[in-house]
Amino acid sequence: MTDLSLRNIRKAYGDYEVLHEINLEVKSGEFIVFVGPSGCGKSTLLRSIAGLETITSGDLVIDGERMNSVAPSKRGISMVFQSYALYPHMTVYENMAFGLRIAGTAKAEIDARVCKAAEILQLDKYLQRQPKALSGGQRQRVAIGRAIVRNPRVFLFDEPLSNLDAALRVATRIEIAKLKQSMPDVTMIYVTHDQVEAMTLADRIVVFKDGRIEQVGTPAELYKRPANLFVAQFIGSPAMNIRKATVTDRSATSARCLLDGGVVIELAAEPGKLSKGEPISIGIRPENTRIHEDDGRDGTFTGTIDLVEHLGEVQILYLDLPGSSDKFLIKADGERSFARKQKICFTARPQDIHIFDALGNNSEMRGKEVFKNAGLF
Repeated sequence: MTDLSLRNIRKAYGDYEVLHEINLEVKSGEFIVFVGPSGCGKSTLLRSIAGLETITSGDLVIDGERMNSVAPSKRGISMVFQSYALYPHMTVYENMAFGLRIAGTAKAEIDARVCKAAEILQLDKYLQRQPKALSGGQRQRVAIGRAIVRNPRVFLFDEPLSNLDAALRVATRIEIAKLKQSMPDVTMIYVTHDQVEAMTLADRIVVFKDGRIEQVGTPAELYKRPANLFVAQFIGSPAMNIRKATVTDRSATSARCLLDGGVVIELAAEPGKLSKGEPISIGIRPENTRIHEDDGRDGTFTGTIDLVEHLGEVQILYLDLPGSSDKFLIKADGERSFARKQKICFTARPQDIHIFDALGNNSEMRGKEVFKNAGLF
């Protein structure tokens, strides 16, 4: 069982700072996923943990021991890279055993470790094959097996599925999930820019932006209670719809707001939150909208379909709404029939409306009532 602690970690290349005061506690046996857009610093942090990058300042602590100056080979870490980096002239067995042979491990021990890793990864039948005789997913599993045989304290995965096609990505993702179940005591840190991978694999997700941590939480926490606009739109597919509004009036328990486009809504607001004249943002996920006939009820929005994406079970509607140049996305039942230029009406439940303050932070509020005035959004 291995705990890992990042304390005020900074990484700079000359005057350019890549990581800014990173603080994170990883519990023993956790599967942590670093996620964020390209260039946000997640791979740099992973390489710093592995010892492939020098930490500018701060402390990396593994099981109570400061690791900043410890050689990568002495940290008890195994890393799986985006590239398989297999030796083409060696068999699967030889590729997995190579590092142990170099370390002087006894032949019987090597054989036991390689066979155990091959069983976990379902590579038993392929041990005598060379990499050229394997599929992309099988090659990546060999790379993972090469890491497993070292019995590491911490596993690091640096975008291991990026080179695979869509079908292989899904299959190999399932294999990694099974790997974690078969090794519950091993701590794993996984880097990806794919939020679907993050949501399906992680015990906890760490969302990065511009070298800083935006939010840490379980997949459900990040989906249901995003800390800010960036997390709200990064987690979830399709992304959350965001609309700007202004607080026009304020009482002891609620705030009245005017959305771009002229619609008025009333929000439950605690004392001290949301001041008159304050700009805010309203967030509604595409899957949290409800399409219905326009019966004049409060909170009915009307939009015109610009594009329909058919995905089988569901379809994504791209709507043009008055008062905004951004498309409003709705995830609709795949059985219903929709056409371009068709006008539709929809609402959202109060508990499904996210409220963000002027700085883009989630105020932990929801709509008191859905939109008080019927009309166009």
